[in-house]
Amino acid sequence: MADELTPETPDEAEQPIKQRKNGLYPGVSDELADSMKSGWADTELRDLQPVEQAPNAAERRAALSRRFPGERLVIPAGNLKTRSNDTEYSFRAATEYVYLTGDQTDDSVLVLEPRGGGAEGAEGHDATLYRLPRSDRENGEFWLDGMGELWVGRRHSLTEAEVLYGLPCKDVRELADALKEATGPVRVVRGHDAGIEAALTDKVTAERDEELRVYLSEARLVKDAFEVAELQKAVDSTVRGFEDVVKVLDKAEATSERYIEGTFFLRARVEGNDVGYGSICAAGPHACTLHWVRNNGEVRSGDLLLLDAGVETNSLYTADVTRTLPINGRYSDLQRKIYDAVYAAQEAGIAAVKPGAGFRDFHDAAQRVLTEHLVEWGLVEGPVERVLELGLQRRWTLHGTGHMLGLDVHDCAAARTESYVNGTLEPGMVLTVEPGLYFQADDLTVPEEYRGIGVRIEDDILVTSDGNRNLSAGLPRRSDEVEEWMARLKG
Repeated sequence: MADELTPETPDEAEQPIKQRKNGLYPGVSDELADSMKSGWADTELRDLQPVEQAPNAAERRAALSRRFPGERLVIPAGNLKTRSNDTEYSFRAATEYVYLTGDQTDDSVLVLEPRGGGAEGAEGHDATLYRLPRSDRENGEFWLDGMGELWVGRRHSLTEAEVLYGLPCKDVRELADALKEATGPVRVVRGHDAGIEAALTDKVTAERDEELRVYLSEARLVKDAFEVAELQKAVDSTVRGFEDVVKVLDKAEATSERYIEGTFFLRARVEGNDVGYGSICAAGPHACTLHWVRNNGEVRSGDLLLLDAGVETNSLYTADVTRTLPINGRYSDLQRKIYDAVYAAQEAGIAAVKPGAGFRDFHDAAQRVLTEHLVEWGLVEGPVERVLELGLQRRWTLHGTGHMLGLDVHDCAAARTESYVNGTLEPGMVLTVEPGLYFQADDLTVPEEYRGIGVRIEDDILVTSDGNRNLSAGLPRRSDEVEEWMARLKG
């Protein structure tokens, strides 16, 4: 990895690079500095079209404006985060910012300014996108600054960004000072840009800011047509990623779960932006660890592989799908018995997803089926109603049966309980249905042959006007269909 120009003295080395340039970098000749100022082609892009979600983002901003009339609203994209020393993690823009703009650029900020300065009678807001402009070639910023375009790549000019996102754009470096001078009520989405929050320290309250965050979370409960299409795209790529994994299970057996992780990641990067969350590639007893992301274990014939993974599209919408696969292509009798019980529970859960149903209904339906099997197998003393009332089945079912899905894998997480968990399903909502049974390797309350078996089946379900649609139906779920599918792929 290339390093920045080396300072000539220790004193210079102690200064951050952004502070040690005044047109010329110490040790750079005048001739080189002059050379770097000129001789560059005009690269301004003049044939751009608005991003696909620009009209949808405009509608979302209009709804936000109506919800908070007369108030200045500040929604940051966030900043780069240090991974170690002078390297950063890949940037992922804040969900609220992406939802309202379609942009994913670090250090950017969306500001909705109340018309008339919030004066009584004035309606609506003027939205402005604050971003970094192109790197300045005259003062050497583009090649002397470690975040200049020569180092990290070209960024869109403000004029280009105005076309892409349908918003007036200004230099974000001027925003903090402007916010310090601002008057009137202000709200900011916290946790993404410390500099912007510092500029608003005496103008905002945690309670009012939380109201903004909650609103933006609840606004995402119902997806528009663009979002549903992106989620379907994410799922379709995820299906292909699962197929990729099945084709290389023999190689994974010779290495580790990391081969599975890497195989799926390749599909995610080729067809999307990234994985939507850390892939769970859990073989054997690791399947009983709900968020097993170490992925460093053995992959053995005769064991099960619980693969929980999702491709994130370039617009940042993610799938979230799980299949539990026999590594050798065939379930044992006990593995099939457990798998079929989870499948039956998932079928009951999916059937309960429909408009007007309570969000908890599909969880309750799935839990009942799982409990019936646990009682039938003699693992817990019935009757079923007693077990459910006391929650005894949770020793082996462990988690809720699903969650909302969208720009975040656990989308709408800041929504109020009455709007989400205790709410009612509506057309356009997208959620997961993912029951599971997990018999820990050290669980002495179950027969030895059960221990170390974990099964989860998860699909992404769209609530429609007359029921639901399984977005991930392209992956087989029934045990015999899974075996046939794997046999075809291994061919």
